[in-house]
Amino acid sequence: MPFFLNTRLSFKGTPFHVLLHVAGPNTCHASDLSVLAPVMVSADAARTVVGILGNIISLFLFLSPVKTFIQIWKEGSVQNYSPAPYLATLMNCMVWTLYGLPMVHSHSTLLVTINGSGSAIQLAYVILFLIYSDRQKRLRVFLVLLLELFFISLLTVLVLTRVHTHKDRSMIVGIISIFFSVMMYASPLVVMKLVITTRSVEFMPFFLSFTSFANGLAWTAYAFIPFDPFIAVPNAVGSMFGLAQLILYATFYRSTKLVIGERKHKSEVDLSEVVVVIAAEDSRKVGSAPQDGGASETNGT
Repeated sequence: MPFFLNTRLSFKGTPFHVLLHVAGPNTCHASDLSVLAPVMVSADAARTVVGILGNIISLFLFLSPVKTFIQIWKEGSVQNYSPAPYLATLMNCMVWTLYGLPMVHSHSTLLVTINGSGSAIQLAYVILFLIYSDRQKRLRVFLVLLLELFFISLLTVLVLTRVHTHKDRSMIVGIISIFFSVMMYASPLVVMKLVITTRSVEFMPFFLSFTSFANGLAWTAYAFIPFDPFIAVPNAVGSMFGLAQLILYATFYRSTKLVIGERKHKSEVDLSEVVVVIAAEDSRKVGSAPQDGGASETNGT
């Protein structure tokens, strides 16, 4: 005989009532599952909050090289700065923008906003490289930029026209996104090696290392609400790289001043030695000048 069962539950101290219609001994239907609503709302709210936090941190990360490019603009030259990190980050942002589109992966608007902004910022950096580089470097940067634009255009067309389900589109673009994200996060490895070799963190700014760590951590948390392996894997790797940089910074921070001081002292010593050598050569020339003049006068008489 069917009957109604009114059950009282609680979630974090707040009571809820669930009304179940029991049709038989082994069958029941939930006529009111309002108990699940607070949980779902809480998960969505948490995902949104963490995503907004990730957007803010990522924006700081993308804007961190602005000081470098202001210096490039003032001096009119890129000097020895490499365009590779900015080209890699541009490719990474473009692929993640594609991943976050509704026709590829639903409910990922926050991915589109930050990676779309990141693409524009990195493109501006690359354009500055094109303007202030020598001819040979400018050509290389231009060719790589064309290759990246061709790749993302081809990927977009193929995914949207040849793949017809959200699941398959997310998987294809997600795997490619993991590859480019790991490349972007691994780019500081060269700098980390330099820090260990020189025992100095002067070429590894703390703010950049901290934002890299925080960015990876925030997006890893975002990927778990609900779980998205394509976001979780590269950002977990990125947070580990960022943590490794912070550990190196803490290890070699004190020795940095000593290294800089020793290098400055050495350059001053080298400069003083050059001055002494030049002064000695000048005095030798001055000392030999009268003898030459005297000899010429003697020969003249």
